[in-house]
Amino acid sequence: MDLGIKGKRALVLASSRGLGRGIAVALAREGADVLMCGRNADELAANCAVINAEGLGRASFAVADLFEADIVDTLETAVSKTFGGLDILVNNSGGPTPGSSEDMTADKLETYFNAMVLRLITLTNRFVPQMKEQQWGRILTVASSGVIEPIPGLALSNTLRPALAGWSKTLANEVAQYGVTANMLLPGSIFTDRLKSLDAAAAERSGKSVEEVKAESEQAIPARRYGTVEEFAATAAFLCSQPASYVTGSIIRCDGGAARSV
Repeated sequence: MDLGIKGKRALVLASSRGLGRGIAVALAREGADVLMCGRNADELAANCAVINAEGLGRASFAVADLFEADIVDTLETAVSKTFGGLDILVNNSGGPTPGSSEDMTADKLETYFNAMVLRLITLTNRFVPQMKEQQWGRILTVASSGVIEPIPGLALSNTLRPALAGWSKTLANEVAQYGVTANMLLPGSIFTDRLKSLDAAAAERSGKSVEEVKAESEQAIPARRYGTVEEFAATAAFLCSQPASYVTGSIIRCDGGAARSV
């Protein structure tokens, strides 16, 4: 399928590794030009070199940290200098520290709300007017399956990410008439460094080995395995595509059937 995004300009947040990196690679392989961002310049430069060596979409990067208040201005400037405008925005952030509801101090709530909610919304608002004017845009927000089914031990994530669901749906309804879509993509157990760290934390809490935790987790998934970054990224690339122009205001799961809700 031709995704119709060759030459489109994409900003992918938190793309130095994991799901963000996978999405940037998938978009570039469809011919999009991608601006990657994250905190580690060496990782970002290496990722861009790999993408550019493939000779399809071009990649560049900007060093930016969602925990820093100036990230919105930093990325708006980087997009302007690199592309002159934007067609695709992939909102993505790292997950907060594991813990229970009682572990959520006011300081933690404020810190992670700013990084995971406030700055994503503020950044999106910088690019929406241009997308409306050009009558084409894709806004994809990567969240967590905790949006629809709270995950034990991830109280902060379960609390903050659903706020993005309400915002994304509201935004989708407001911009649909301008050819702009806004969707959410929820990963289940996708085999990334983040998942490895969560399994390690679960193993420490339970006294089991990491291998035992992983095996038990996989047995609870109808597909009986963890997903791959490539599978998740392919779903993201489709949602950013021209053929997906009538998909908006949706929450899409890529979880091997793990969520129990309808």
